[in-house]
Amino acid sequence: MKVQLKSALNDSHIDANQSNTQRQVAISLSAISESSDRTLPLNLGLILDHSGSMTGKPIKTVKEAAIRLVESLGPGDRLSVVAFDHKAKVIVPNQAVDDIKTVNQQIQRLEPAGGTCIDEGMKLGIKEVALGKDDRVSQIFLLTDGENEHGDNERCLKLAQVAAEYNITLNTLGFGNHWNQDVLESIADAVGGTLCYIEQPEQAITEFTRLFTRIQSVGLTNAYLCLEFVPEVSLASFKPVAQVEPETVELNAQQEGNTYIVRLGDLMTDKDRVILVNLYLNQLSPGTHTIGTVQVRYDDPALSQTALLSEKIPLTVEAQVVYDAKIDSNVQKSILTLAKYRQTQLAEAKLNQGDRQGAATLLQTAAKTALQLGDNSAATVLQSNATQLQAGEELTEAQRKKTRIVSKTVLQSDE
Repeated sequence: MKVQLKSALNDSHIDANQSNTQRQVAISLSAISESSDRTLPLNLGLILDHSGSMTGKPIKTVKEAAIRLVESLGPGDRLSVVAFDHKAKVIVPNQAVDDIKTVNQQIQRLEPAGGTCIDEGMKLGIKEVALGKDDRVSQIFLLTDGENEHGDNERCLKLAQVAAEYNITLNTLGFGNHWNQDVLESIADAVGGTLCYIEQPEQAITEFTRLFTRIQSVGLTNAYLCLEFVPEVSLASFKPVAQVEPETVELNAQQEGNTYIVRLGDLMTDKDRVILVNLYLNQLSPGTHTIGTVQVRYDDPALSQTALLSEKIPLTVEAQVVYDAKIDSNVQKSILTLAKYRQTQLAEAKLNQGDRQGAATLLQTAAKTALQLGDNSAATVLQSNATQLQAGEELTEAQRKKTRIVSKTVLQSDE
C-alpha cells in the first residue's frame, strides 16, 4: 500500500501588493493498493450496552447486528466483545475467529439489566482489542442508548486518547434518543472514528454493516499529516485545521519545530480523507513561490512497517502585480462543507443558551450553505428545524441529533 496525496489552494494566485493574504489549502489522502497487496486482517472489538433501557426490540436487533458482523469476519480476523450496564464484563476475550457458533451463543445470552457506565465498557474493550492489534486494523464499535449515569464522561475522553495511542479507532453508535451526543461525538472525533445515529432499532443492522464495510477498506493505519511552511506563512490562530470528508471534524495541530503534525488515523482505499488548512501569507515578491510542503507519516500493517513517509508535495503560489484570481471549485466546496458544520455548531450553542431565534437564523444560514453544496437532505432537516424554532416550538432530542449528523456528513440517501 502507498499513500495517494494531493493538495490545492482555494486560490493559487495572490496579490503581490497586499501585506497579508488568507488562503485555504485542501489536502486529499487515501491508501492506494498495488497488485500484490492483500486485504488487511481485522481486529474488531464490540462494546455493547445491555442496560435495562435496552429491553425488547433494541437488545434483540443489536444482538442480531452483532452476530451478522461476527459471521462476516474471516479466518485471519480477531474479535472481542465486552458488554456493560453499570459495570462491564468481557463476554468474548480477544481471539481468532474460529468458533463462530460459541461466540454467537455468548452474544445471544445478553439480557437487559442495570444502569449505564460507558467508561467501564471502554476500559475493558480497549484492553481486549490491544491484545490483538499487531499487524491488523484495530477498530471498536461502541454502542449505547443512554447517558453515562454511573460513569465519568471526562474519563471516556481520556480513554479515547489511550485508544489513539494504541492505534485503535473507536466508532460510536448512539441508539435511540437519550444518549449524549457531545460525549459520543468527542470519543469518535478524538481517534478518527465515526459517529452513527441509530434512531430506530431496525436501523442497527444497516449501521453496523455500513461501518463494517468501511473498516474493511482500510489500507494504512496511524497516519499523521506533516505540514512544513516557510517563515512567511503561518497557520490561522483559531481552529486552523479541520477534516471535511468523509465527516467534518475539528483537528488539532501540534507544532514540532517548523513542522505541524496532525493525527488522522486510518486511511481507506475507497474514500479520501480531505483536510482543510487555513493559512496566512505575508507579502511575497512577484513570481512563483513554494510556501511549504505536505507529507504523510503512516504504518503499513501488511508489511509490519511503522513510521513510513510519503513523498513530499510542494505548496506553491504565484504572487502577481496585477492580481487575477485562480479559484479551485473543489476547495471552495470543502470551505462550504466546513461552514455548514460550524454554522450548525453555533446554532446549537445558541439553542443551549435559550436563544431560539438566534439558533433559527443560524440554522437557516446552514441550510442555504447545504443547498450550495447540493446536500438537499441536510438543507431540508436544517430548514425544517429553523422553521419550528421560529414558530416558538422546541426541537425534540431526535431532531437535535439528526441536526448534528447532517452537519458532519451527507446522509446515506444522498450518496
